[in-house]
Amino acid sequence: MILISIDDHSVEPPDMFEKHMPAKYKSEAPRLVKDATGRDQWVFQGATVGVPGLAAVVSWPKEEWGFDPVDFSEMRPGCYDIDERVKDMDANGVLAGMNFPTFAGFSGTHLAGTADTDVTIAAVSAYNDWAIDELAGEHPGRFIPLAILPIFNLDAAITEAKRVAAKGCVAVSLPETPYGVGLPTYASGHFDPLFSVLVDHNLIPCLHIAGAFGLIKRPPDAMTDDIILLAPQVMTITAVDLILSGLLRRFPDLRFALSEGGIGWVPFFLDRLDRHVVNQSWTHLDKLPPGKTPSEVWREHFLACFITDPSALRLRDRMGVETIAWECDYPHSDSTWPRSPEILHAELEAAGCSDEEIDMITWKNVQRFFGFDPFAHVPREEATVGALRRRAAEAGVDVSETSKAEYRRRYELAHAPA
Repeated sequence: MILISIDDHSVEPPDMFEKHMPAKYKSEAPRLVKDATGRDQWVFQGATVGVPGLAAVVSWPKEEWGFDPVDFSEMRPGCYDIDERVKDMDANGVLAGMNFPTFAGFSGTHLAGTADTDVTIAAVSAYNDWAIDELAGEHPGRFIPLAILPIFNLDAAITEAKRVAAKGCVAVSLPETPYGVGLPTYASGHFDPLFSVLVDHNLIPCLHIAGAFGLIKRPPDAMTDDIILLAPQVMTITAVDLILSGLLRRFPDLRFALSEGGIGWVPFFLDRLDRHVVNQSWTHLDKLPPGKTPSEVWREHFLACFITDPSALRLRDRMGVETIAWECDYPHSDSTWPRSPEILHAELEAAGCSDEEIDMITWKNVQRFFGFDPFAHVPREEATVGALRRRAAEAGVDVSETSKAEYRRRYELAHAPA
């Protein structure tokens, strides 16, 4: 197999903003500090944010997982070190990935939602320069460049979208439900000037579950499990919003990639929508592209990804195998690293997928949707799971379970004074 993941995450390196903020704003840039307990915290414009544990659990024993903030010294280095990330991708047989932010927010809202100033806009641009020039630029062919936008300032967001497109970026992360973070809806027309620019510059909007969780009222005794289990339902809200927004009628060439919401909800969702436009014709719904059924709209405008979804794969014909992609979700708690190939192949085989369908799901759909050539820098014979794992084995990449305490010991040893 050849594997491309369109949903992974990077923990921003400690020196990211120091290296990429303009000189005039460096004193006001986000900075990493130790809190009173000795834990790493990002501080920016009066706000303090730690790295939640579930965002960086890869290779820890499961009894150590949790939401509590985690120190950089306790993480597997591949969480924040680009070179180490590539080694971990090799060990998992993953050729390329698309990485969403952590501290900045999956769609940049943590960063862009601070005081609307030139400093905030500069910080967003600094993140993008790292994501495009370092993450993707220093390892050609291994990362699909994804940018964030200063979404709370529409003019600045449009300017930044044009800038990152000129730098070779192919996708931008947007809030999946903007009204969930205090912004107008996509149906309102407020963001139409931005979507016009995205279409003109071949930038794909990627919507990752995050802010929409706040739209669902949960009981006071709701557990951590509730948030994790409700991700697909949250993504259904996003899909309803997008298809009924009129956006695809106003912008026939606009396409959306949906991240970390799975695909199990899609067949039911399409059944419901297709029946709705016929059975509820009295509403005179006119938001879809003319002459198109909801299922046709889905097949032409959407790409959704899954980590594991064995039941949905058996219904791939209903949603369109061309609309399905895969995600690893490294280094989050849902990730299948370092056994992704075995787990994924077992599901694809059990669902009866042909070799061509497997290629579509694991890399061809991503190639087409994002215009990403996976073999432009890595020859196909070196891009397979087997070839990448052989390289990792030769490099001695250790994929064994490792505790936070052990990572801390190694970190302190590596950073000890000479």
